[in-house]
Amino acid sequence: MRSEQQAGAEQRAMRRALDLAQSPGVPLGPNPRVGCVLLDDEGQVVAEGHHRGAGTPHAEAAALTEAGAAAAGTTAVVTLEPCNHTGRTGPCTEALIAAGVCRVVFAQPDPNPVAAGGERRLRDAGIEVDLGLLEREARAVNRAWTFALEHRRPFVTWKLATTLDGRSAAADGTSRWITSRASRVDTHRLRSRCDVVLVGTGTIEVDDPRLTVRDEYDEALAHQPLRAVMGLRDVAAGATVLDGAAETVLLRTRDPREALAELHARDRRHVFLEGGPTLAAAFLAAGLVDEVVAYVAPTFLGAGRSAVGDLGITTIGDALHLRVEDVTVLGSGEQTDVRLTLTPAHRGGPTEKRD
Repeated sequence: MRSEQQAGAEQRAMRRALDLAQSPGVPLGPNPRVGCVLLDDEGQVVAEGHHRGAGTPHAEAAALTEAGAAAAGTTAVVTLEPCNHTGRTGPCTEALIAAGVCRVVFAQPDPNPVAAGGERRLRDAGIEVDLGLLEREARAVNRAWTFALEHRRPFVTWKLATTLDGRSAAADGTSRWITSRASRVDTHRLRSRCDVVLVGTGTIEVDDPRLTVRDEYDEALAHQPLRAVMGLRDVAAGATVLDGAAETVLLRTRDPREALAELHARDRRHVFLEGGPTLAAAFLAAGLVDEVVAYVAPTFLGAGRSAVGDLGITTIGDALHLRVEDVTVLGSGEQTDVRLTLTPAHRGGPTEKRD
């Protein structure tokens, strides 16, 4: 039975580990963000560490290295179940056992079947294990990564910019700029948190976008998100998306599920969907949009391209309902927009149609 003092120390250590996991500069992508804190018998911090990206030491290994011989007899407080497999680095379970750690507290079980099994290995080695401390908070740190492993496809955020009457372009086709600079900067912030920016071939032909993270987020990124173009048509050799500023992949399919399967096979966990109304409608109709971020300008056009294509809905009773998660006003004065963050209302959030 752990004393209240020990339990309090472990909870503080877990909150610190969660902060470490989200250290600036830690890339998103195929690996989870993980933090680790080592505590002595008095609940004092001996060492701490966090994972800095694919190929670097895991959080537990970083903390053990910092602690050295002082790791013996400590409690390791970790945001994710220690891995039990050999990849680019060795198993964290074996490192903890070899260091003489006597107790491990972790927040979230590892959903990756390749890396799972850490809890059992530690118990078999005689190490006391406790799990579930601040699990909800830990899952939130790796929301897209966890979703991708549990659902075997990337988490999809659909971003759109629209007028009050639901137009994404004027009648003559012009669309720059519907929303304010503040909204465009915010879009780059969200792009930087994803590992794929996905559009259709139609968007490439009409807008010739760069699809990279720019503005003040340039220097913060070690790697740009993958640029993915979906569709059967060829992309012109001179298209900006092929300029080498970021990796680009052409997905030769019109099927959203096939596109996501290919991206998942490439270890991509979070898709930022920025395609036109036809592509957006395809993902929505397939039940493959998990989050919507809508930038709404206080503007009317009265005509022009709709923000989303035909969803096959003919009666109000079949309307696709969304739950509002956040409403934020961006910009100031006449350059003001509203950002809405929404999730599908059915089934309580991110969903997909399951076979």
